[in-house]
Amino acid sequence: MTEQHKEALKVGRLEARAIKAYLKALDARKPGRPVTRESLEARLGSIEAKIAESDDPLRKLELVQKKLDIEDSLDQVEDARNIADLEAGFVQHARSYSERKGISYTAWRQIGVTAATLKAAGITETRRR
Repeated sequence: MTEQHKEALKVGRLEARAIKAYLKALDARKPGRPVTRESLEARLGSIEAKIAESDDPLRKLELVQKKLDIEDSLDQVEDARNIADLEAGFVQHARSYSERKGISYTAWRQIGVTAATLKAAGITETRRR
């Protein structure tokens, strides 16, 4: 494998990580009442107390799963807080990634990337014939 090929693979992985992180953060931002870190931590404390008090093994199992789900949500909230940084990474890499992978403006829009973000990335709307 040539150095040029290795470098191309490295760039591809870097672009893919930046794009994926931004899209995951977008996906985590659901419409409606916002979920805050504080509300999730309060729920987590409540669930942990219920786990400690529960004598029913099936109820305890359900509570443990709820705890795991809340912990996952906490990770997503942290990603959403860093959305500006993730968006900057997306903007930096999206155009070359799109060109390399054949991703259209419309595809980006349909998965939730804003027109302003695409414009900043240099991805323009194309008309179909």
